[in-house]
Amino acid sequence: MDLACYVLGERLTSDQWLEVRSPYDGHLVGRVALADAAAVERAITGARAPAPALSRYERSQILERARLLLEQRREEFAQLMSAESGLCLRETRYEAGRTVDVLTAAAHEALRDDGQMFAGDVSAQGKSRRIFTLREPLGLALAITPFNHPLNQVSHKLAPAIAAGTPLILKPSEKTPLTALRFAALLYEAGLPGRMLSVLLGPTATVAAALVRDPRVDLLTFTGSAAVGKAIAGAAGYKRLVLELGGNDPLIVLADADLDLAATLAAEGAYRNSGQRCTAVKRILVAEEVRAEFTRRLVDKTAEYISGDPADPATRVGTVIDEPAARHLEAVLHRAVAAGARVLTGGTRRGALLAPTVIDQVPRDAEMVVCESFGPLAPIIGVRDLADAIALANSTAYGLSAGVVTNHLPSALQAIRELRAGTVNINEVPGYRVENSPFGGIKDSGLGIKEGVIECAKLMTTVKTFSLPW
Repeated sequence: MDLACYVLGERLTSDQWLEVRSPYDGHLVGRVALADAAAVERAITGARAPAPALSRYERSQILERARLLLEQRREEFAQLMSAESGLCLRETRYEAGRTVDVLTAAAHEALRDDGQMFAGDVSAQGKSRRIFTLREPLGLALAITPFNHPLNQVSHKLAPAIAAGTPLILKPSEKTPLTALRFAALLYEAGLPGRMLSVLLGPTATVAAALVRDPRVDLLTFTGSAAVGKAIAGAAGYKRLVLELGGNDPLIVLADADLDLAATLAAEGAYRNSGQRCTAVKRILVAEEVRAEFTRRLVDKTAEYISGDPADPATRVGTVIDEPAARHLEAVLHRAVAAGARVLTGGTRRGALLAPTVIDQVPRDAEMVVCESFGPLAPIIGVRDLADAIALANSTAYGLSAGVVTNHLPSALQAIRELRAGTVNINEVPGYRVENSPFGGIKDSGLGIKEGVIECAKLMTTVKTFSLPW
């Protein structure tokens, strides 16, 4: 499969190619013709050139047609995502469905007018006037997306931009670019004008770094690691920044918890998407009174998560993104064991395939739980009570999401108040959300700016205020 970058809707020709290989068996999935500095300049100037604005109805219809096209091609996209990312079909089929939801929400958002009206005579200093607000699209946005959700992360940037009427340049991950390019082609087919979207990959200095620094980019939205996000923030200059960074999300299991539910949430949270989600369960903080029984149930539940060929429908956990990532996780695991942790099940690696792993007696200062471990690891740490769990949950640099398993309402409310995280879910995995609900973290997980279709569409606009004497 040979694909190419897009500049203003047109496929690039290039003598520079990027090969994309399967993390599972190394076979060539496809090649991408790369962009150069001239393509970057054409994308920026073309996007910012004066052009007739699309109406709300036209933007909504483009998104609705895209939804219908994706519905028809869900399996094609699922197969492509699985091939280039190593994620199992269970995950990529789910991701295609979520992207359908993103397009649906964005099509509705395109029609929504959240303008406000204020009376001018509300004080002794006022006048008999009316003040109004409206939203105007930005001149140009830049989106940089990661490998772990090759379609849904892309759609979460593109669909709100279309809803808002803001032109966008997408720089997808070089590890999973094929799905992004196929999705761009689908949007063009749905009627998106070429000037509204360019998709560029190429040498970092030529493409990503140049786009990040360019003052003609009004907004930069980035999803990825905290280290890269901070570097981007330092280089971006005077523009709007939306940074969705890493996570080290805890699942807190209190003594009154339903332990079957807790084990299910722990397994789903830690192993879905091969553990490669910023909102994955990275630490399981369990009340000492129920720790032994919870651990037994989690080990039993983990046996259901078959690891293997991503293309096999029976597989529930595919590979991580590549073998170096798997080797890193294996080394982190070995260091935890050397510090006193015990592997109860899993822990084996073959290439980029790392078996779902339950680790008990993990020291609180182990790298595995202090830093983000981006893979199917389920480390268990005992806690004395809710206060101890909250203190431990808040002790890392991250603050994205958290889950709490309890049937005690006062405990749930205390956790919601005191956990330093952008989202707290009760009796659910940390990452639960719907596509239009606000999403985002604090501390090293982000700047507190929320995404989700509604919030992201707002970020793609500026508010204009005007007044009239009538």
